[in-house]
Amino acid sequence: MSGPRPVRAPRGTELSARGWQQEAALRMLQNNLDPEVAEHPDKLVVYGGTGKAARDWRSFDAMVRTLTTLKQDETMLVQSGKPVGVMQTHEWAPRVLIANSNLVGDWANWEEFRRLEALGLTMYGQMTAGSWIYIGTQGILQGTYETFAAVAAKLHSMGKGVGGTLAGTITLTAGLGGMGGAQPLAVTMNDGVAICIDCDPRAIERRIEHRYLDVKADNLQHALQLAVEARDQRKPLSIGLLGNAAELLPQMLADGAPIDIVTDQTSAHDPLAYLPVGIDFADMAAYAAEKPADFTRRARESMAKHVEAMVGFMDAGAEVFDYGNSIRGEAQLAGYQRAFAFPGFVPAYIRPLFAEGKGPFRWAALSGDPRDIAATDKAILDLFPENESLARWIKLAGERVHFQGLPARICWLGYGERDKAGERFNEMVADGTLKAPLAIGRDHLDCGSVASPYRETEAMKDGSDAIADWPLLNAMVNVASGASWVSLHHGGGVGMGRSIHAGQVTVADGTALAGEKIRRVLTNDPGMGVIRHVDAGYERADEVAAERGVRIPMREGEGE
Repeated sequence: MSGPRPVRAPRGTELSARGWQQEAALRMLQNNLDPEVAEHPDKLVVYGGTGKAARDWRSFDAMVRTLTTLKQDETMLVQSGKPVGVMQTHEWAPRVLIANSNLVGDWANWEEFRRLEALGLTMYGQMTAGSWIYIGTQGILQGTYETFAAVAAKLHSMGKGVGGTLAGTITLTAGLGGMGGAQPLAVTMNDGVAICIDCDPRAIERRIEHRYLDVKADNLQHALQLAVEARDQRKPLSIGLLGNAAELLPQMLADGAPIDIVTDQTSAHDPLAYLPVGIDFADMAAYAAEKPADFTRRARESMAKHVEAMVGFMDAGAEVFDYGNSIRGEAQLAGYQRAFAFPGFVPAYIRPLFAEGKGPFRWAALSGDPRDIAATDKAILDLFPENESLARWIKLAGERVHFQGLPARICWLGYGERDKAGERFNEMVADGTLKAPLAIGRDHLDCGSVASPYRETEAMKDGSDAIADWPLLNAMVNVASGASWVSLHHGGGVGMGRSIHAGQVTVADGTALAGEKIRRVLTNDPGMGVIRHVDAGYERADEVAAERGVRIPMREGEGE
């Protein structure tokens, strides 16, 4: 069958491929396009406006067909969502190698990318869309939860909030898509109130349906009324507000709305995915397709108004930060001079975790049985009983997270922790505690796998923000360590020309070989974060390397 159709990953233990390593890649590819998971599955778009799992339906069918016939010593090569070859390798090699959206430096811009895309030569893979490890909005939820927890701690140090939570505060943000949809639940999990703007009524309805968002406001005044009442009662509440953020934020600023925290998660990384002021949402897609240059100019002008309002809230005393969608860079291109007056979330809150090799560790139950995730939740709590923050997250996630597609979980684990979890999971598959294997991966937004000067590597201590050797080394070390599939992408999160990043997935299938691979991959992958931050001069990374035996050649022999 060719063309759009509903796609859903198989459940259970019956294989349609020649082994679980191939079956896992097949199921995760299909899971990315499950209607519960993908934003626009008929267009092969998973999240982020245009982030795709496959270049076209013919390529998708060829990848499915190839994965079902792939041998244990063969590797399928995928070039921007299209399978281009199968090579004989060996059992330790990845079953799939993926490269998405990679353009040579001088050509790495949206205009050239779109020209090539229109010719059918490439696709935009975002981060986990084209690397087949997206798990729905939960995938970004815990990182968003950790970020807002750090915001709460900062506000507490300034005498705001209640008990180190967001109780008694109102957060204003926009964007309820595949990434931004995590924001309302992350805020309420930290006991705060959130007003979340989106121009797409379907996005608001979907977040309410999946229990990430609590209520929809009738209008701006209703949203503020609900927010203030909940704030005064110290009651967590998330409110969806239909409208254009570029219009609503300036209006709220001018009206003196009582906002404590401001951020944004619209699809600003791609100007064609951001609704300009003066265009109806219903006309957006057609206008963008017919007049992309004019649409881009108007979108950037609207982003400038949006960011100017964010700066205005900052000047009025609110905590304001960029959540990594490149809106500051787009506003600057439109001529707004103070676009970078507020920081990105990584240098503001997350970098100390990166220096310890911590980041978004995730796994999906290939059985499709939620009880497998419940069992792994218990295993995580048993493995790390001293980690109170982790225990709180696992408990809250078990109670409040709606699974999309194959049941999955995410939590932030660091160097010396991920390998322990992975090996335990593999043992659980081997002894029958779990009904089927697990696909263990992570976001590309990780401690040592990305170069993104507007996000993960913004304001590095040594000024190495744009050095992209690190994600290349990360991809290569994961191939050498035995990952099940490895990906290397360009432009995810922040847009073409602004990032290079790598991902890996390793399958726990219960075999001794899988256990060996897991131990290496899940040690070396976060280890890249430690050495990257040692090299950049972060003292905590130096301490972690010394404490946990990470070899740093430039440190060896010093002082003798």
